Amino acid sequence: MIKTRFTEMFGIKHPIVQGGMQWVGRAELTSAVANAGALGFLTALTQPTPEDLRKEIKRCREMTDQPFGVNLTILPTLVPRPYGEYIDAIIDRASRSSRRRATTPSRSCPSSRTPASR
Repeated sequence: MIKTRFTEMFGIKHPIVQGGMQWVGRAELTSAVANAGALGFLTALTQPTPEDLRKEIKRCREMTDQPFGVNLTILPTLVPRPYGEYIDAIIDRASRSSRRRATTPSRSCPSSRTPASR
């Protein structure tokens, strides 16, 4: 175990990050990385819909009680993605869990929701 500012900030044992990887950043890999003491990331756009992302985050939470993240890559695409809905899915799942040493996504991410709907 290596103790660094990074490990303390994210509540992990090892200063290792499994970055978001399209098609493989699923609950199985992310939870395995988290259970090993590093910081794993689900890849949001691997999931075909925001609702599928909510389910994948829930599935990952069932596989680990350790911190993990969700990577949302925002790039120009030929077919527009509903980025606001993906952000909302991430915020919804983050706010329904116990957050340890993490920032609230809604503070740092724009959302498609109006303030009244939060």
